[in-house]
Amino acid sequence: MSAVRLTTKRVEKPWGRHDLWPGFPDQPKDKDPVGEVWFEEPDGSQPPLLVKYLFTSEKLSVQVHPDDQYARAHGYHRGKDEAWLILSAEPHATIALGTLYPMDKDELRRSALDGSIEKKLDWKAVKADDSYYSPAGTVHAIGPGLVVIEVQQNVDLTYRLYDYGSARELHVDDAVAVADPVPYVAPYIAHDVEPGRTVLGDGPAFVLERWRRSGSGTLDSKGRGSVWLVPVKGGGTLDGGRLEPGGVWVATAPTALTLDDGADLLVAYSDAGVIDGIWG
Repeated sequence: MSAVRLTTKRVEKPWGRHDLWPGFPDQPKDKDPVGEVWFEEPDGSQPPLLVKYLFTSEKLSVQVHPDDQYARAHGYHRGKDEAWLILSAEPHATIALGTLYPMDKDELRRSALDGSIEKKLDWKAVKADDSYYSPAGTVHAIGPGLVVIEVQQNVDLTYRLYDYGSARELHVDDAVAVADPVPYVAPYIAHDVEPGRTVLGDGPAFVLERWRRSGSGTLDSKGRGSVWLVPVKGGGTLDGGRLEPGGVWVATAPTALTLDDGADLLVAYSDAGVIDGIWG
């Protein structure tokens, strides 16, 4: 087969929720809340990208991820750039990206240890359909009341600077070493490359697009490897199988794709550079 539906793994988190999102059964009230749903290869392989859904009822830790060079020097395959699409946001929901002003490493460390870092972050109001690309080194935190699709480099590697006094482990030395504590500037401005095709982020680790289009054609990465498809609304067929929200598919070769009227999906592929004629 040239396309496969990924398997799901629920990850319970103290900041998660019991009420999830259409396409996911709610978590029973007698079990710990679900914070993340991961989509993984059925054969257990580790491709370059990972897709998650996040469900938040509390603030996530103030954290940062390393770049490829630092991660590999510490025994990991890659660092971690990530991008988010907001599916739903309660009133006053926020995400912190970057610091309010440039600070040196010493101030960052002191702020993490005394807790003042929380008030030195740039907490941005967010709403459904907002998207952000967060490069490695960005100090960030996700607030409560959100359902988010996250596309990231495939590595489970997070350095926590601060966690609001919880007992969870912090990684202040590593976090300070890899952090770039400056105001966030979007590394890429979303734009349409053709009708119904919007590029939300372009590398260096991956390209993320949003498609709101319909029709039939062949999905072809032009030799760039796998393509991840994440239906947001509506659906279609891929390699003869049905696409629907709540699932993630990976196409590994030129593949027949049909999108229904009203289809809305995220499309991701690794490395930089938008692929011309990826579907047609």
